[in-house]
Amino acid sequence: MWIPLVTLVVCCKRHTVEKSQHENTGYLWSRLGKSSQKELASVRKTLVILGTGWGSYSVLKSINKQLYDVIVVSPRNHFLFTPLLCSTTTGTLEFRSIIEPVRNSGFRQTNHFHQAEATSVDLNKKQLTCSSVFHPYLTYTLNYDKLVIGVGALNNTFNVRGVNEHAFFLKELSHARQIRNRILSNFELAVQPEIDEEEQKRLLHTVIVGGGPTGVEFGAELYDFFVQDVSRLYRKCEKLVQVTLIESNKILSSFDKRLQSYAEKKIKERDRFNLVQSSVTEVKTNSVTLADGKILPCGLVVWSTGLAPRPFTHSIDVPKNKQGQILTNEYLQVLGDSSGSAYALGDCAEIRKLPLPCTAQVAERQGRYLAHCLNNVTSVNQLQPFQFKSMGMLAYIGGYKALSDLPEVKLQGKI
Repeated sequence: MWIPLVTLVVCCKRHTVEKSQHENTGYLWSRLGKSSQKELASVRKTLVILGTGWGSYSVLKSINKQLYDVIVVSPRNHFLFTPLLCSTTTGTLEFRSIIEPVRNSGFRQTNHFHQAEATSVDLNKKQLTCSSVFHPYLTYTLNYDKLVIGVGALNNTFNVRGVNEHAFFLKELSHARQIRNRILSNFELAVQPEIDEEEQKRLLHTVIVGGGPTGVEFGAELYDFFVQDVSRLYRKCEKLVQVTLIESNKILSSFDKRLQSYAEKKIKERDRFNLVQSSVTEVKTNSVTLADGKILPCGLVVWSTGLAPRPFTHSIDVPKNKQGQILTNEYLQVLGDSSGSAYALGDCAEIRKLPLPCTAQVAERQGRYLAHCLNNVTSVNQLQPFQFKSMGMLAYIGGYKALSDLPEVKLQGKI
């Protein structure tokens, strides 16, 4: 199993620093007298954080909870380590190993975490309307002093017919579970009596739409699964398995061109692994249709093509860019919010005049920056605008080979 070493080192280092910071905060709090503690508690502001993705969770982990009553609103109750999500679809990793329950971060009160969706916000009244995940008819409002919008984004279907009905996305843990179940059920069905060879080929043909990091890494995990497990567990199906990766432009377009070429070469070298430069015009329950009219029978379609704003992001009446993302200033404050109390970060937002890629690295760094700003309430005038310097990108391409696109060095292969 290949795990990004840089990611692990950074996470371990951050954990140590955060632990030290929280221990120091707790120590200082305990040194205060009871009267001082009560006085500080009376002036604590209410910080509402929307979402539990990279940006929002970074704020939650770094914020000084002695200064704020922190309330989190999110439809999921965990933080998801998305770089390893593809590995769970084929059983390389178990689902629980890549999540962290949000409540483990510690809340002052039990009801400070709401498993709900934000449906609208009144920036003037500083009031948020929420809908329960468990009972959608149960709606309520929350008041805030500071609001952090980190709701992320949805997969962009580009209005292609049948995508929502018949394709699988790969952004949440539930998506990975659905894909894993479909892969296993397709293999089991393919070996049952009365299933002819044509139907077997269809069941064992997986189509991946989108050649970004998610599409390529999912294809890599499938390749490893076929080589290591299918040949052992489903020997009769081994030569019927097929994968088609569809991308209208170049795969891994954000990577160095030399690394792109290397990945493309390795994918094309693989038996029964097809790389098709085209676009999809329709997805059906048992096939996809390409722009040239060609129909590809398949048993699984995984859709990973770009991002689109969530309904909540649509509903906010503030300036947005062409992609529908909320525009902010260089301090991550939402443009159009006269109070200056609302912030936005991650995939749902863009800094005006500083467009950044929609990656976990950007969102996590924004979260840390924003928590620093909110923690230093006495020195607002001394805050520096948000700046970002990429640490590089990693991508697994299967067969124990990977790409490392770092600022100073480009690596490829088993290294």
